[in-house]
Amino acid sequence: MIARIVQDAPVQTLAAEAASGTPEIIWSAIAPNLILMLGGVLLLTVVSLLRGKSPSWFPAVWTVVTASLALIALIPLWARVQDEGAQTVMAGAVGLDGFSLFVTGIICLSVIMGALLLEGYVRREGLEGAEWYVLLLLSASGGVTMASANDLIVMFIGLEILSVAAYVLTAMHSKRISSQEAGLKYFVLGAFSSAFLLYGIALTYGATGSTNLVRIQRFLSDTVLTQNGLLLAGFAFMLVGFGFKIGAAPFHTWAPDVYQGAPSPVTAYMASGIKAAGFAGLLRVFVVTFGPTYGADWRPMVYALAVLSLLVGSFMAIVQTNVKRMLAYSSISHAGFILVAVEASSTQGTSAALFYLLAYTFMVTGSFAIVTIMGRTGDGTHALDDYRGLGRARPGLALIFTVFLLAQAGVPFTAGFLSKFYVINSVVAEGQYALAVIAMVSAVVAAFLYLRVVVAMYFSEDAAAELMESKIKIPVGASIALVIAVVGTLWLGILPGAVTNLANDAVAQLVAFKS
Repeated sequence: MIARIVQDAPVQTLAAEAASGTPEIIWSAIAPNLILMLGGVLLLTVVSLLRGKSPSWFPAVWTVVTASLALIALIPLWARVQDEGAQTVMAGAVGLDGFSLFVTGIICLSVIMGALLLEGYVRREGLEGAEWYVLLLLSASGGVTMASANDLIVMFIGLEILSVAAYVLTAMHSKRISSQEAGLKYFVLGAFSSAFLLYGIALTYGATGSTNLVRIQRFLSDTVLTQNGLLLAGFAFMLVGFGFKIGAAPFHTWAPDVYQGAPSPVTAYMASGIKAAGFAGLLRVFVVTFGPTYGADWRPMVYALAVLSLLVGSFMAIVQTNVKRMLAYSSISHAGFILVAVEASSTQGTSAALFYLLAYTFMVTGSFAIVTIMGRTGDGTHALDDYRGLGRARPGLALIFTVFLLAQAGVPFTAGFLSKFYVINSVVAEGQYALAVIAMVSAVVAAFLYLRVVVAMYFSEDAAAELMESKIKIPVGASIALVIAVVGTLWLGILPGAVTNLANDAVAQLVAFKS
């Protein structure tokens, strides 16, 4: 069983709290979220007071430092959880466990690399401003809220904070009509999916009498529902909401257009940070809360989503001629792989999903870093033909892109190989051999996509002269982001032990609040 209600978890209660009935707020327990949120608000305040006197690099550096401080704040919290066990704060609304801390670390990494990519991008496009970074930090705080939510209402609030900022970021490139179209499409379909999630929460509340995940799990463990149609409908509606956020088929139709139209650094954040937050919510609600008692009811739905995502993502990607759309369909296939781990509904499956999310953050952010650089002024040169001859014109850039592409294909000694291996192993352990075979076949099909790009870069010498003449500049921020992504991709593939241990220790737990 992956999750359990911890009845004897240490929860501090002040005498004044007991007398007044007001729950104690342990600010240190939510320090990473506070750092991200206050960092965004303070950045907006400081830049407004300086009135254009701050250097252009200041917002990016501020964002990187803020996200780094949030990462550092995770260290004592991780030690606390490992020593004292999972805890709950904010009157049981927020959980502090290894799972939430691990996902928070992934989101912080995506913010750091996204901010580094944005610094050169906005300068190149003539769109300098602090609002990009403010929205990035606020969106990340919403993702952290989702990862640590112990209540469905809190999770929905986190989802909206995450999403609203992402909608605006998608449409922020005022010089490209495709960016504004993508933002509008993302907003309309995102609002539609949020309505599904909210309706699912309402149905779950009607079936269980609570929105608190601990109380829901306890109710379902102690009560046999003779008619569970209301609860099953709640499962279905919530899966639609989460399925949209993670870009799973058949709720994926927004992803190719939005990924293509959005500013490339924003797409990198969407594919890493937002996807991690969406899966965190999905795992916390279904695997942790509903898994122990109603896993047999929701797992077939996730099975179907996983198969559809694997097949649609793999086969649709190989017919694309735009690299951003290729990577968009590739992200759908990767979402299918993570759903395979979710379907396992086990401790091993959750660990595999967490490892995959971290590995994918490095791989996809690095890939979109290359796309950001290759987009050049206007962010419009993303056709496969625009990459032909890159291996001769810019061999270093082509080599790095090849590493990321082969990693996503699952080549040994890269993060992609082990992440796929862990996922497939988790479902094999549960006896789901057919799903494991489908996942492996889709990986073989998807490999053709990545090889197409590699072949275009290295075996099209006629186009190399044109690329040599074009000015492909690599900003300092993008260079740092590429180094981080390459190191992470190779490190997780060659020396994964430390991260694997962290993922194994990141067990999600629901802790009962003691008033």
